[in-house]
This record gives sequence, C-alpha cells and structure tokens, in this order.
Amino acid sequence: MGLGLKERIGVFGGTFDPIHTGHLIVANTGVGQLGLDNILFIPAGQPWLKTDRFLTPAHHRARMVELAIGDNPRFRYSEIEILRPGPTYTIDTVKQLHDEYPQGTELCLMLGIDALGYLDRWHQPRKLIKLAAIAGIGRPGSETLDRAVLERVKSGLANQIATISVPMIDISSTDIRSRVREGKSIKYLVPEPVEKYIKDHGLYLESAK
Repeated sequence: MGLGLKERIGVFGGTFDPIHTGHLIVANTGVGQLGLDNILFIPAGQPWLKTDRFLTPAHHRARMVELAIGDNPRFRYSEIEILRPGPTYTIDTVKQLHDEYPQGTELCLMLGIDALGYLDRWHQPRKLIKLAAIAGIGRPGSETLDRAVLERVKSGLANQIATISVPMIDISSTDIRSRVREGKSIKYLVPEPVEKYIKDHGLYLESAK
C-alpha cells in the first residue's frame, strides 16, 4: 500500500473448527480479486446462529488460525470476537473495527453465498452494509446469490455484492472433524502445522456432546 492511500481490509470470520486449506484459498483469491491489502481472520466466539452446536474451545480454534496463516504477510489474526462475551454478532465486530482502524480504511466483509441467503435475519443488516462492503464466496452447492433476500434488506443491494470466483474445492470443517474421529488422514486438507496441532491436542476424537 502506497503512502497516503486508503487501506482496504478483508474481514473473514468463521468458526474455523478447524481452519482448512479451502479457507486459505478463498482468502488468497480474495486479495487479488477484491484488491485487498490484508485479510483479517476472525475466529468466532459463540455465533448466535450456531448456539445449538458444540464448538471446540476458542483458544484451540484461534491457535490453529494463527498456525495456518503465519507464513502469509497479508494474512492477519484478530481475537476480537473470542474476547467478547455472549453471542457473536457480526455488526458488533464491524463497528469495533470501524472505530479502531484509521479514518478512511475500507472494510470488506467476506461471506459465504449460503450465509448471504439469510442476511435478512442477521442483527442490524442495514447498518452492517453501511459500514462494510460485502463480497460473496461460492462453494459447491451454493454458488448463486439469493437476490430476493438481499433486496429485502435493501433495494439494489444484490447489484452491490461482489463475488469471489474461487476453485470449487469441496473441503469442509465438518468432514475434517469426522475424518479425525474415524482415524482417516486429513493430510493436505489442513495446513501441516494445523494437522500436527490437532493430533498433539487430541482434537475431534470424540463425538460432540
């Protein structure tokens, strides 16, 4: 980023339980396609839409993110959500980042196209889209924006959403957890340091209670 130019930050949140190669491919692609200077990986504390699912303790998920992104100077880590008590709302995170970064910093919220399919159910979605641009990320089985939902949030919003064209690599955290429980290999599905961390700490060996 040149002197005097506005910084453009990608905001990439998720449970990251665990972070995997697909996440890194999306982030790396987003840097180029969205013109981002950096991408901020933000592990969720307790997402309000996933309160019915057991999550691996935040310190493990956070450490795996740190290990996964450590070799990329454009990738950064934030514990902003895991330090916040109670349910995690994206609007609270974006508002805090908006206040903490220098004036003129542009935030770009990177969301799965499937998540955009219920944006109208999010907490304060109209305020959210005022504070950050939104980019949609496709994945196998969820590659098309639900324009009707977006239009319910704000007229014309569907035309304002940038989409990231990424290879359709079908890797999921759910599958990785299952493979670990079943004793199957997760090599290349997660970065090597993450694979070692999962093994060293005995993560995902038991079914979620």
